[in-house]
Amino acid sequence: MALSQIITTHIQAAAQALFGLSLDKVELQATRRDFEGDITMVIFPLVKVLKGNPAEIGTKIGDYLVENTDVATRFNVVGGFLNIVISDDYYINFFNGIKADEKYGKTQPAEGGKAVMVEYASPNTNKPLHLGHVRNVLLGYSVAEIIKASGTKVYKTQVVNDRGIHICKSMLAWEKFGNGETPESSGLKGDKLVGKYYVEFDKAYKAQINELIAAGATEDEAKKKAPLMLEAQDMLIKWEAGDNAVRALWEKMNSWVYAGFDATF
Repeated sequence: MALSQIITTHIQAAAQALFGLSLDKVELQATRRDFEGDITMVIFPLVKVLKGNPAEIGTKIGDYLVENTDVATRFNVVGGFLNIVISDDYYINFFNGIKADEKYGKTQPAEGGKAVMVEYASPNTNKPLHLGHVRNVLLGYSVAEIIKASGTKVYKTQVVNDRGIHICKSMLAWEKFGNGETPESSGLKGDKLVGKYYVEFDKAYKAQINELIAAGATEDEAKKKAPLMLEAQDMLIKWEAGDNAVRALWEKMNSWVYAGFDATF
């Protein structure tokens, strides 16, 4: 039986025992993140019937659930909502009660022996790795392992986003404002150094946009006509055409970023 059905049954028993009321329907929802709880009962429908205070009604039902069931361990009432904390014992008993042949959480291998590719992390080479990348690494690896547990062949991969207009922005900013700065001369990890110039591009670009707007251009026009953006677009065209100087700069700055990524990993 689903948890929502179990909670509903217990709340119906509580309503009968406490108020002599037969409930045909119990409105449940996930507890909001800013309150403690796992599942929430909406008390307002009872208030209309019982003509009582929602906090008092919710507290009585919460006390009943904690004292008479092994599902709820504690609760809180906020306005017309009873936030219920599910007990660890409920989850332990649930998993212990699963029959071996039910294979809870297991799936069948992909049809026809097909393999599955799981791509994750895939950072950009214009900024350092951060906690968001850690989250994606853990999620991607976990998903891959879950699929693999079903017997399916899994390939883990990532596509590092090391080309495109966003990469040209940091390259152009380093050319204009870097004065030959390197990870060695600055003491910065390579990915942090390149990320620094991505930020510098954004600052200078916004300043140019403001200047163009002050001169009478619309914001959309200013974004398209800002000299830095036009230069970045020109650099991208040169990269796509295989320009030796642009490709050499791209490889140099990418090597800094990859070294920084390696240190973080």
